Amino acid sequence: MSTPHPLSAASYAARIAFVVELAERLHSYGTTAQRLEGAVSSVAQKLRLECEPWSNPTGLILTFSDPNRPLGDSDTTRVIRLPPGENDLYRLSETDRIAEEVMAGRLDLAAGHAALETLDRPRSLRWRSMQVIAYGLAAGAVASLLRLPWLDIGVAAINGLMIGLLVDISGRRPRLREALEAIAGMFAALTVLLVANFIAPLNQNTVIIASLIVLLPGLALTNAVNELTSQHLVSGTARFAGAVTTVVKLAVGTVIGLYLADLVGLEPVVRASRPQAPWVEWGGLAVASYAFAVLFRAHRGDYLKVMAAAAGGYLISRFVGLAWGSPAGIFLAALVMTALGNAYARWGNRPGAIIRVPGIILLVPGSVSLRGLLTMIQQQDVNVGQDAVLAVLNILLALIAGLIFGNLLLPARRNL
Repeated sequence: MSTPHPLSAASYAARIAFVVELAERLHSYGTTAQRLEGAVSSVAQKLRLECEPWSNPTGLILTFSDPNRPLGDSDTTRVIRLPPGENDLYRLSETDRIAEEVMAGRLDLAAGHAALETLDRPRSLRWRSMQVIAYGLAAGAVASLLRLPWLDIGVAAINGLMIGLLVDISGRRPRLREALEAIAGMFAALTVLLVANFIAPLNQNTVIIASLIVLLPGLALTNAVNELTSQHLVSGTARFAGAVTTVVKLAVGTVIGLYLADLVGLEPVVRASRPQAPWVEWGGLAVASYAFAVLFRAHRGDYLKVMAAAAGGYLISRFVGLAWGSPAGIFLAALVMTALGNAYARWGNRPGAIIRVPGIILLVPGSVSLRGLLTMIQQQDVNVGQDAVLAVLNILLALIAGLIFGNLLLPARRNL
């Protein structure tokens, strides 16, 4: 049995270094402002530090002081510039576990810091390949959920696979990363138009949106409004602006693709057809749940939990929506998945994000926002855009209400 390490023996600088490292990692793994600040404050308090954290999507400001020293004698401020975080459920869970080990005294600060740094080991080729494949699976699965024809499903899956490869390449090329969404939108549009022109008609906009589904910022929009309702106004506004910018870049790329096709005289045949049997939708749900477990970078041992959460949120929304309307379905699904995530965090002593994040991923309004913007540009009709804004607003309101009341129904004892 290991001897607990007294945290009081650690130096002031070592305690600050650990909290800073922890905050940077929580930010990088997609933690929202209110949860990150709560977690950092809790850890700092246990380390006998006074800490005032401030988080936004592109950085952190952490101000520390030692309560055992005279006021102003030990004030330290760290300003950290960071790129927007991405959901990584495995590393988030490991970061939480390491912090718990340190707080319990089973690891000293140096060992805890070293354990956090081991999370930075390079990704294997196999891991990157699975991420690329998951993009294709997610795109094809979403097309299956919409019960599109087989050709539409195949085109969406191939587009998704190519976009996943583009995302992998852009991770090593910063300049390409800046234009990623626009290039992906243009590629998806051109592929759909070529198939519809030379092979067979397609559900044009729907297939394009399914192809781009993983790049759509629906979760970012939801987190932004959630931060605004939590009075984290700067972070919420910045995240909302980032999500809107992503939608605009996707739409711009798609419109460029449509314009280029028109310049060369392509006249694709567009159809509106959803002929598939119900079993295709259920198969698509299973594949989508698996794809998002991979894309959220969950640990293999958590795959079943993540898949069940994603499928559960969708099924609640679908069946309740059929009975009482779509907003009611989205509200109840968000409420149930938030409460289940809090229950998992409370009694499983692990981050509730493992349940909560995948539980709402198929409810978020990313596809609705892009569809509305594309339709407005294509038809040059502002009224269509107003309808799209109202549709996105209705989904966001239902989601946020579900998140709020889910936390009221079963309050979380853990910030993550």
